[in-house]
Amino acid sequence: MSEDKIAKFREIVDGSHSIVFFGGAGVSVPSGIPDFRSSKGIYSEKTGYTYAPEEMISHEFFEIHPDMFFNFYFSKMVYPDALPNAAHLVLAKWEKQGILKAVVTQNIDGLHQMAGSKNVLELHGSVHRNYCQKCHRFFPLEEIDKTGIPKCPCGGIIKPDVVLYGEALDQSVLEQSIRSIASADTLIVGGTSLVVYPAAGLIRYFRGKHLVVVNLGNQSGSFFGPYDCLTIHDDIAKVFMAVDKYNTH
Repeated sequence: MSEDKIAKFREIVDGSHSIVFFGGAGVSVPSGIPDFRSSKGIYSEKTGYTYAPEEMISHEFFEIHPDMFFNFYFSKMVYPDALPNAAHLVLAKWEKQGILKAVVTQNIDGLHQMAGSKNVLELHGSVHRNYCQKCHRFFPLEEIDKTGIPKCPCGGIIKPDVVLYGEALDQSVLEQSIRSIASADTLIVGGTSLVVYPAAGLIRYFRGKHLVVVNLGNQSGSFFGPYDCLTIHDDIAKVFMAVDKYNTH
């Protein structure tokens, strides 16, 4: 890890008044939740299923094969024992200090809220919210049966409030995310390769001064052309821990 880059990151944070963090699956990898596209990610794993993971987490698959959908979903996408890592905790600390205004996340694990963040915009929903498709009753994660197709007492199937492939993002969350990114003076992009649309396209709304990218892998460089971008290829939890401890004074 480059000490110069950590010092520069800290300098940017110290000089910012309106930081927005845009994060993806890589943010939760240090918490033990696998990402999707890396060599150790869900899409690369031999799952034993006939269908590809991307197909199994689609709306169409949920409708046609709910039994297989929930078997995959609960075994590969829900991690109730995961805890926030240093990246989550530092972001929550910055929000409490008033310099971080919003977390825009593609993750569905709820770890930002568990760490203490308040203004979290969940583009793809959350495993912690579930509702009956028939009567619309709400169910927290701990109250639903994870051994089969979860059913409401009314008989309806309980669907996770997550955005599956083929489903639209929540328009209100999308608009709030755009406003937050557009008004930020610093945008930190972490743990994402920026290939999932429409979420990845939100970066285009940034008009601020500083762009910081923290990710083990590479990103789509087309987003970063107009900016003087600080890029750090390292474990995001280690990076945030180092930045938080770095003392410029």
